Amino acid sequence: MKLPYLVYFLLLISSSAYAELVKERSKPTIIALAPHIVEMLYDVGAGEQIIGTTAFADFPEQAKKIPRIGNYVRLQLERVIELQPDLIIAWKSGNPSDDLARLEQLGFNIVYSQPNTFEDIAKEVRYFAKLTGHTQQGEQVARKFENELAQIKKTYQNKSKITGFYELWSRPLTTVAKGSWPQQFLNVCQVNNPFKPVITPYPQISIEQVLPADVQLIIQPLSENQKEREGFNWQDWTIIPAVANKQIIQPDADAMHRMSIRSLTALKDLCKAIDKTRTHLLAKKTVAKT
Repeated sequence: MKLPYLVYFLLLISSSAYAELVKERSKPTIIALAPHIVEMLYDVGAGEQIIGTTAFADFPEQAKKIPRIGNYVRLQLERVIELQPDLIIAWKSGNPSDDLARLEQLGFNIVYSQPNTFEDIAKEVRYFAKLTGHTQQGEQVARKFENELAQIKKTYQNKSKITGFYELWSRPLTTVAKGSWPQQFLNVCQVNNPFKPVITPYPQISIEQVLPADVQLIIQPLSENQKEREGFNWQDWTIIPAVANKQIIQPDADAMHRMSIRSLTALKDLCKAIDKTRTHLLAKKTVAKT
């Protein structure tokens, strides 16, 4: 006996709705243990699956409502046990290893994030998308990221290099070298970092070490999460060309220092700002010759 068309149609809708419900329920609940991980999960469409995170996970705006279960120093293990996530995504070099080891002993499913380059971001986006049931969106996001990165690199690859100093922290004065996350920004934007050869990725230095470098540009990232922080007082050192020429830029530290899709916007903005300094120096050099 054939079902009336209306009944068949209703059954079809019901079965589709049920299948979608089952699909949604099969997507894992997640504790994301770093701001950059939270951002990546929102980028691939898995933001609503996050049931716990750590301090400073404040982007996008919805992330501010996620319950906090610790910070980079200590995790609240009892809260993790209470929440019973299907998956914990941890930052390998940015979370307390003893707490992670304890969670593994308790049987929690933990995967690790450790992006060291822009290319790693695309890889992790794809990986997290697959883990959370958003493979298609993750592939689209990763591919767009890779295409934009390639375009930025192409735009600046033949620019003339300028010498810049990157102030990671002011007290003590700390900069970046090879192996650090910000160094790749300098590489793409064609900035010569006099401290790049240092073995330590984030060396502490003295102002006396900066003076001989004839720095043409000072990059001083500032963060909304560190409003009380005071940057280094470069105005006391007008002997430095960057200070004398007022070539000090202050990009968004949160966007630059978080290994997420947003870092590409930070890269683009930084390269544009550096290009303005490059143009200024070229104009000044031309005037000096005439």
